[in-house]
Amino acid sequence: MNLETSTLRQILSRDLIDTIIRIGLIVVLVVLCYRVVAPFVSLILWALILAVALYPAHQALARRLGGRQGTSASLIVLIAMLVIGLPTALLGGSFAGHLHDAYSAFQNDSMTMRKPDPAVAEWPIVGPQVNTLWNSAADDLPGFLGANKVPLEKLSRHAFSVAANTAGAIAVFLGSLIIAGIVMAYGEAGSDAIRRILWRLTDPDRGSRLQRLTTATIRSVATGVIGVAFIQALLLGIGFLAAGIPAAGVLAFIVLLVGIAQLPALIVSLPAIGYIWWTGDSSTTSNVVFSLYLIIAGMADNVLKPLLLGRGVDAPMPVILIGALGGMVTGGIIGLFAGAVVLAVSYQLFMEW
Repeated sequence: MNLETSTLRQILSRDLIDTIIRIGLIVVLVVLCYRVVAPFVSLILWALILAVALYPAHQALARRLGGRQGTSASLIVLIAMLVIGLPTALLGGSFAGHLHDAYSAFQNDSMTMRKPDPAVAEWPIVGPQVNTLWNSAADDLPGFLGANKVPLEKLSRHAFSVAANTAGAIAVFLGSLIIAGIVMAYGEAGSDAIRRILWRLTDPDRGSRLQRLTTATIRSVATGVIGVAFIQALLLGIGFLAAGIPAAGVLAFIVLLVGIAQLPALIVSLPAIGYIWWTGDSSTTSNVVFSLYLIIAGMADNVLKPLLLGRGVDAPMPVILIGALGGMVTGGIIGLFAGAVVLAVSYQLFMEW
């Protein structure tokens, strides 16, 4: 009996050591793989999100092209690059040109500013202060800049930081579009692979349902983000045109990009409101009406997102909304999708349990 016990202990000890070594090797491999892939995680996740969101359109176009998956994916990527990439490059070049002209004028002390309209002093609460500062800058702009050098430098550094981050996010987005085209071209094989993995982790029925839930959640959040950004850009574009603001179409496109980046559209509508009051071409009543419209349109995403998020998903809308907002706070734009997916899947698993 003692011999059998000793032999059993040796076998268990050897098996335990082998298991620990294997687990250790797997952990080491996972850590090494993550370190290699870490610089591209954001790009890959964006590509997967775009591929899932655009896949229905890709399949519809592929059917019209006789089932040619590669051609369909290439056309979608090309159209997206032309619609988003080309205007973005043109806007970036124009913005850089304006910055260069402003810097040159500042260096040569040739910057000028027009006097404010008398109606500025009548603005509620901040009117007198804004009117005083504006008159001071218009009378002696170099002196005004020198007297406010420190706060203006902080503001300019913050503005350049925001511009650089926005440019980097757009570059990642455009790069992920190309990868998303490759993913869509091999979408069937990729979908089968994900399905088999989920089957292995759960079972065929539950794995298929989790895959459908994940796909529907990503598409729902994409609709709630891109769809809301498009509606908001349309509303503000109409307001820009009605108010007679120059380059209304360009500003509306900027609102679209800002909405996709999950930044508040007010960063575009508030300067437009300032321009309306600055020019002083309309009556005070008209300026008030346009200002209220642009403020309401700039905040419309706060109402539209709860309405569009969660449509077609087998989970309550508050779960999707909380997951999207919480994910965005902790993980940025990608967290917007990942948080909604994680919370929706967790909700389904918890309810089944």
